[in-house]
Amino acid sequence: MTRSSSAASARRPHWRRDLVELAALFTAVAVADAVANTVAHGPSGPVTLCVAATALLATAGFHVWWSRRHGHAPPATDTGATAPSPAVAPRAAAQGTALWRMRTTVQDTPGSLASLCTALAGRGVDILSLQTHPLSAGAVDEFLLRAPDTLEPAELTRTVAGAGGTHTWLERADAHDLVDVPTRMLGLATRTALDSAELPLALRQLLGRCTIHSVPARSLPGRPAAEQVPAEGVLEDHIMRFRAPSGGSLTVERPQLPFTPTEFARVRALIELDTRLGHRVPPRRDVLTLPEGNALTIRRADPADRQAAVEMHDRCSAATLGLRYHGPVRDADSYLGHLLSPRFGRTLAVESASGRLVALGHLLWDGDETEVALLVEDGWQRRGIGAELLRRLMAMASDAGCESVYAITQASNTGMVAAMRGLGLPLDYQVEEGTLVITARPKGVPALRDAAAPAQDGPAGR
Repeated sequence: MTRSSSAASARRPHWRRDLVELAALFTAVAVADAVANTVAHGPSGPVTLCVAATALLATAGFHVWWSRRHGHAPPATDTGATAPSPAVAPRAAAQGTALWRMRTTVQDTPGSLASLCTALAGRGVDILSLQTHPLSAGAVDEFLLRAPDTLEPAELTRTVAGAGGTHTWLERADAHDLVDVPTRMLGLATRTALDSAELPLALRQLLGRCTIHSVPARSLPGRPAAEQVPAEGVLEDHIMRFRAPSGGSLTVERPQLPFTPTEFARVRALIELDTRLGHRVPPRRDVLTLPEGNALTIRRADPADRQAAVEMHDRCSAATLGLRYHGPVRDADSYLGHLLSPRFGRTLAVESASGRLVALGHLLWDGDETEVALLVEDGWQRRGIGAELLRRLMAMASDAGCESVYAITQASNTGMVAAMRGLGLPLDYQVEEGTLVITARPKGVPALRDAAAPAQDGPAGR
């Protein structure tokens, strides 16, 4: 009960109190009338006045006693139960519950949301947060719910449907969803401002499970050029299209759930922020000491490293480039512009003590999948560089929330296979016409940074 309702109950007179007050009033009137008649017509007026005064004082005293005893009595509906202590209540609420994210469409009429909340409360469901996405007809309400773990998802959706909700979508949530929307948006904007490669990851955290396709403005071999997208973007139910910060196009798809205008506006704001800030790469540098004592520098690469990467390609043998690109490379510059761009993934560069680029490791966003690729210059192979790059890239994939990472190489590339096995993760292998696809799930991989001696890397891998 709220404070206002408690005050109203305290001010509401009780019927027994009204009855006593009415009886006291009638008694006083009757006594006054009797006293007046006795004084006017009887010989013992003073004695009668004293008796009447005593009776009136006794009646007034009884009235005061009754009012003090029953004036602050609890209402008849009060059961006398007390609220649990603050230390006990959270623990009791946390036992036997599950978090759910739910989105449903309701009519934009007074009382429709109240009916839905009442129905959820009837099933013991606690509403932790609520967002409203207005539409042209109706509104989409997004809830974060804490429900009893015995409540099945089908029962929950039936409850919502019975309260007027339509097109209901439901999935399990976790503790990260407890962060309110303004705080989450500020965190995503900060991540995007610090690193250009964070934009696709920020969009996935904002929208949930979705597929992001980024097409460069210039066509790559075997890939079409980006389509022209209006400056304000395009929203089509399950698809959103924007002008990519790199000048191409960015398409976001979510087949299981249509996008709302509110989500469209949030995504457009993040893309505009990324476009205004330009290319950004964290300046962190790490030192890798090889077994023979040589010290190498590992850092993030960006498009400014294109010329150094082209020179490294020129120093690599045809066999090394063939294992990396599955055939001869006629124009490495056309590939490197895409591979080094933080808009399409993350690239690690390895430099010798003289500052010459000797190895590259790529983590590429490929729709809803992630690809890892390595290239180590011939003279620096079989020294653990490739295995170290692979571990670091897998750690990045784990931090980014990637569910799986795949590497495409050749079955004869035993070095890449050994490096993948050295991660200590379950691997899936698919072989087709000499091409080997190795898939790993990088959950928990950050601990691999401190793993034992790295496995030997082969000539190159992709």
